[in-house]
Amino acid sequence: MITSKQQTLHKINQMCANTLMQTLDIEFTDFGENFLEAKMPVNAKVHQPDGVLHGGATVALGESVGSAASILFVDREKYYVRGIEISANHLKSVKSGYVFAKAEMLHNGKTTQLWNIKVTDEEENLVSLIKLTTITLPKK
Repeated sequence: MITSKQQTLHKINQMCANTLMQTLDIEFTDFGENFLEAKMPVNAKVHQPDGVLHGGATVALGESVGSAASILFVDREKYYVRGIEISANHLKSVKSGYVFAKAEMLHNGKTTQLWNIKVTDEEENLVSLIKLTTITLPKK
């Protein structure tokens, strides 16, 4: 039996068809009251020339999970969400496997949201720490 949580995750993942998220094989895996989680494979598609995870791919994962988290908490019929600032500290190299991103809400204002995004490897080592600010604007 499919739960409403599984249906929501399926819808979020379907929204990623023909986007950067699909290109990077980002998959949203879990969410709760103030967080969203995703995973991304680490392979040649996201490597730097020396064979480790590219920081830009990590930031793309972070912005994807943070922006999608913002979308979860707004009425998408009335509003749209955009990232307005992102910063990242890369702490550990990864050559293969998966990395996991968990976006947790630090601030939920009327128009801006602040997300703390931890990217970890399969052993739960911190790979990158990302801060994302999003803005929610009314559709015209």
